[in-house]
Amino acid sequence: MLEKIQKAITIRSCTVRELLAEALGMFILMVFGLSSVAQVVLGRGNFGQHLSINLGFGIGVTLGIHAAGGISGAHLNAAITLTQCILGNLPWTKLPAYVIGQFLGSFTAAATVFGLYYDALYDFTKGNFTVTGPTATASIFCTYPAPYVSLLGGFFSEFIATVMLLLGILVIHDDKNNGALKGTEALLMGILVLGIGLGMGLNTGYAMNPSRDLPPRVFTAIAGWGTDVFTAGHHWWWVPLTAPILGSLAGTLIYKLFIDFHNQPVLESGNEKGQPVVETS
Repeated sequence: MLEKIQKAITIRSCTVRELLAEALGMFILMVFGLSSVAQVVLGRGNFGQHLSINLGFGIGVTLGIHAAGGISGAHLNAAITLTQCILGNLPWTKLPAYVIGQFLGSFTAAATVFGLYYDALYDFTKGNFTVTGPTATASIFCTYPAPYVSLLGGFFSEFIATVMLLLGILVIHDDKNNGALKGTEALLMGILVLGIGLGMGLNTGYAMNPSRDLPPRVFTAIAGWGTDVFTAGHHWWWVPLTAPILGSLAGTLIYKLFIDFHNQPVLESGNEKGQPVVETS
């Protein structure tokens, strides 16, 4: 009976399977990440600090990659997916499926965390969900710049954070260089995100990912925070969409210019890599 049910519901379309994998991986990542933010904010600092948020997202990244990695490659980031398409590593026809999966998982995760902490949200805000002010809670779900950060400064922060993300990803996965040991990649990716959060999270909350920021922002607009989520921070909402894309492309280009282009396999010519060629007569 179970075998018949399994055969009936098994999806054989590779593209649909990749969409579902990206959705689940993104859901896992975001539930861990957003719930850690919610616990720190709603607990008024008594149930975690900034480190808790960084660890939450790091753990979420690790588990999300384990969930989706074998099926879709676990991009979990629309900027990375677009970069892979530009580089020719992923067909353009798969771009919509990957992005839809990521957005679906992220939006669902925001709704899940909202339900999980609804009572705490209501107690914290007295039912008045705001984007700014002493009881602001919109930042639980998506990123906003610190009050002192200009739009240009915030853009640069997101750009640099994403450059470092891509450099880290390429270092970890470069088998031609000194790539990570097989099986440790997901853990190191989580540590990479943890490190970026520890060092580059002050200005903007290190979104680095359109799939991490836009779907929860749309959810908060629907769930009670209103259109302020798009106008706050000098209309900040477009920065986490564009800066990560440019940062992803720049990080990839930097790695290729400094490492990848010059580290091609050596043709067999009787000498080992790195050894000088000695001519004899």
